[in-house]
Amino acid sequence: MMMVMEQTHRGYDHLFVATVILLTGAGLVTLYSASHAFADRWYDNRLYLVVRQAVYAAIGFALFAAMTRIDIELFRMFITPVVLFTLLLCILPFFPVIGVHAGGAARWIRVGNWGFQPSELVKFVLPVYLAHILEKKQDLIEYFRDGLMAPVVVTVLFFVVIYLQNDFSTALFITINALIMFFLAGIKLRYFISAAVMLFPVSALLIVTKEYRLLRVLAFIDPEFQPLDAGFQSDASEKAVRFGGLLGQGIGQGEWKIASVPAIQSDFIFAAFAEEGGFIGVLIFLFCFGLFAFRGYRIAFSSPSLFGRLLCAGLVTTTILQMLMNISVVARVVPVTGVPLPFFSAGGSSLITTLVSAGCVANFSGRSAVRPVQL
Repeated sequence: MMMVMEQTHRGYDHLFVATVILLTGAGLVTLYSASHAFADRWYDNRLYLVVRQAVYAAIGFALFAAMTRIDIELFRMFITPVVLFTLLLCILPFFPVIGVHAGGAARWIRVGNWGFQPSELVKFVLPVYLAHILEKKQDLIEYFRDGLMAPVVVTVLFFVVIYLQNDFSTALFITINALIMFFLAGIKLRYFISAAVMLFPVSALLIVTKEYRLLRVLAFIDPEFQPLDAGFQSDASEKAVRFGGLLGQGIGQGEWKIASVPAIQSDFIFAAFAEEGGFIGVLIFLFCFGLFAFRGYRIAFSSPSLFGRLLCAGLVTTTILQMLMNISVVARVVPVTGVPLPFFSAGGSSLITTLVSAGCVANFSGRSAVRPVQL
């Protein structure tokens, strides 16, 4: 009697893939409905933003398909130069020639007509790096200097650079996601609690050092306190959500979203969806994202390797956490932040990164499982 190892292919999680396609399609429909008036006024073409988003979606799905087929283990061999390259990209917006400065922020790089927001790439690269290094140092995870220092330093570097871009929301977001991955990796509870506790005073200090952040918090606490219209967008988006009622105004029929919410096609696009879909539409929206999370975490925790479990969980959490933060802003549950709604908000950087991350998760759902067989 001898034992050999046989590989079996589980097949891709078709329900997960179908959910990704459905969410992207719903995002394009919502974007057209939310943006056609704005695009007609500014670009003299009501289809301008949705056509551009459709191009980004096509690129994203091409990369999605590629990610389902590549060997992620080979990608790990180049993770250090990839991290350094991503850090370099995050520094480039500070340079006047290539960086785009707008509204006191330096978040974009532009070459010709092509623009990219490097911080969106961090939402994919950092989870890959953390999953890699936390598995590699699993035997040393209880020791800060030998096990945790490297991933902590890399996370802090990305936090600092993105914060200096004047993008506190994204810097805080990637840090929270990193903490979740540290927790899933099994770090000592005292390390996790210490980091989480430190995050609160640091965040409070960084908020009060910028006037517009402080005004947003004050407008959230007291809706009547609105100097410089600090809470105008959140107030208008909340009214658009309420205007949707039970059944909504119907696709393309919402009026409050166009009349009252500035730049609704970006961070406040959920208000347009809620106004036209109503409470029933919101329930369907939450069901789709819930299905995305359920199938995604199912893929994560069925992975035979710690790297696969951490990476898939980190990428799924990235998408779900962004969704929760975005709709919480629209519903006035939290102060205004600049976190986009995955699959829905206008912007190629966000959509392409989200689809690449989803493709990576789908890759693990189709991984070959290894099992012992008696001969």
